[in-house]
Amino acid sequence: MKRNKKLWCLILVVLLCACSQVKPPEPVGPLPSERQLVWHDLQYYAFVHFNMNTFTDMEWGTGGESPEQFNPSELDTRQWAKVAKEAGMKGIIITAKHHDGFCLWPTKTTEHSVKNSPWKNGQGDLIKDLSEACQEYGLKFGIYLSPWDRHDKDYGNPEYVKKFHEQLRELLTNYGEVFEVWFDGANGGSGYYGGANETRKIDNKTYYEWDKTTTMVREFQPNAVIFSDGGPDIRWVGNEEGWANETNWSIMRRDEIYPGWPRYKELRSGHEDGTHWLPAEVNTSIRPGWYYHPREDHQVKTLPKLIKTFYESIGRNGNFLLNLPVDTRGLVHEEDTKQLMALKNQLDKDFATEIAKGKTATATNERGSEIRFGAQNANDGDPETYWATDDSVTRATITIDLEKPTEVNRILIQEYIPLGQRVKRFILDAEIDGKWREIDGQTTVGYKRILRFNTVEATKIRVNFLDAKGPLAISNIELYRAPNLLVEPTAKRNREGTVYLNVPDKNINMRYTLDGSEPSSESAQYKAPLLIKKPTIVKAISVNPDNDEQTPPREFYFDIAKKDWKVLWTSSGNLEDTYKMIDENPNTFWATDEGVKNQQEIIIDLGKTYNLTGFTYWPIQERYPFGIITEYGFSVSTDNKNWKTVATGEFGNVVNNRILQTVTFEPTKARYIKLKGVKVDGEDFRASIAEIGVITKPN
Repeated sequence: MKRNKKLWCLILVVLLCACSQVKPPEPVGPLPSERQLVWHDLQYYAFVHFNMNTFTDMEWGTGGESPEQFNPSELDTRQWAKVAKEAGMKGIIITAKHHDGFCLWPTKTTEHSVKNSPWKNGQGDLIKDLSEACQEYGLKFGIYLSPWDRHDKDYGNPEYVKKFHEQLRELLTNYGEVFEVWFDGANGGSGYYGGANETRKIDNKTYYEWDKTTTMVREFQPNAVIFSDGGPDIRWVGNEEGWANETNWSIMRRDEIYPGWPRYKELRSGHEDGTHWLPAEVNTSIRPGWYYHPREDHQVKTLPKLIKTFYESIGRNGNFLLNLPVDTRGLVHEEDTKQLMALKNQLDKDFATEIAKGKTATATNERGSEIRFGAQNANDGDPETYWATDDSVTRATITIDLEKPTEVNRILIQEYIPLGQRVKRFILDAEIDGKWREIDGQTTVGYKRILRFNTVEATKIRVNFLDAKGPLAISNIELYRAPNLLVEPTAKRNREGTVYLNVPDKNINMRYTLDGSEPSSESAQYKAPLLIKKPTIVKAISVNPDNDEQTPPREFYFDIAKKDWKVLWTSSGNLEDTYKMIDENPNTFWATDEGVKNQQEIIIDLGKTYNLTGFTYWPIQERYPFGIITEYGFSVSTDNKNWKTVATGEFGNVVNNRILQTVTFEPTKARYIKLKGVKVDGEDFRASIAEIGVITKPN
């Protein structure tokens, strides 16, 4: 009997403990699916645009191309996978079919595919090759399939939709696991359409039978997420420049959105009152174009630009999809690879040592005062634990004690998103010399938020969460001291002759020389713009004051300043805008009129007579260039009446290599110069000039 009483008492104690156990916070708003949670963890992966457009030098093919044009000379999908893996990427998405309709696999739905190309004598299957390469290198494999098909004669009719669905079925059932299916929002317009060469319109919302399309993906690849403007799993971020807004909700009113949605700017921030979990994928290309163009070999994104994109995508609650335009050989270009590795190396430095892990964390509120929801969960390195507050508490502070003055310039914060996205506003503070100082104030967090700030030496860091949609659930807080970003300086000069040296990180010093000698850490430090009006070679280096590490020297040549230059005459075009060709900025341009039938000339007054020994020409730097001068004539005069031709010739490969062109000639005195476009790249004689300059010797 006594034994039974003890047993019942024990049971009662257990029941009371169970009843009093604090429950986790209730979910808030829409929640991510398991496939979406897996996608969030990927963070960074590659887009590969490689298709017919690679060989026609276009971005959007018309659909009238021949399969004979697709013929890569060294195609190696293992090289793609190797590059992506070494760059720290987690997967590759391939343009299996772009808008021109050419298919990279031997589909049964059309003859417009690799099976009728010279590549591998028509026996190749690029999708199979890439899928196997991804498996070999431990990468996820994704498919881009354009709904729009400018080649197919049936586009716009129900017959095409059947083909589209069959193409999707082939891709989803023959190439192993697919992690993402990517549908472009560009739909309907002009095209070849089997030779009709006309414009066709479709209803973006209904024509492709999206419900059936989604059902197919769910059936054949249940773990794959589906991308489009409005999901249903992940969304476009509303731009192709590579950034999300600082406020970025992973939720949206999804049923309002459809491919080609005109309110696309809302995709950059999401909807605070969203009805579905629909996180943003931030996509951009490593070059100006999505497809490879030799003329962009010198325009690969710089390390500072790529770093900025990382922090404005992954650091703003998005995933980073970086496009690699594979070249006509069938390889990731060397310049692209170089910058990818530079980004990887810098990020490895930025996040080398985590400062907060294991340090004492305290909070103004802990859910039920229970350790399993305690502040220490926010910096324990376990993504499955989290600090949570009581149901009524949407405003609370967490403090991490660094124990001694410690340099910090990065904070990474993550919410426990299986329970939803909650944080609406927070402030970051640092205790410096015993006093609290506000470092930054921001809005949303979501899966991951990373803030960069000037280095502070703090003994404590605290995050004040000021507003949330429910009790807080913070799974991770990390702190870092990233090194200064050490890159070579750049230089620009205005027409007055003022030269500005620049580096993206203001903590970096710049040292320079003007006498042709090699700069060192002992050379003059750049503190203010330099006035350079005569021919001068500037050599400059960047120096990290923290460790005296320095870059190789970079050399800049500046000739006479253009302050007194004046464009006197042009064959055609707007004379008022001609200053753009002498503004010392190769990113602006001037052009003659479109459709002109004869060779175009410009005449410039240099302001006084100089001893000229050459001239320079910057071709237009626009994404879609036109009017590039390929053959030239250059004449000089002392009186604008009697002209002497001092140079004629060709700018070799200038269309594909749009860098500064330099031509030298025998020393000649002149005040006036004339440039003639003998031949230009285009159907007429329209000529474009980004910048023109001269080379002089002292009189």
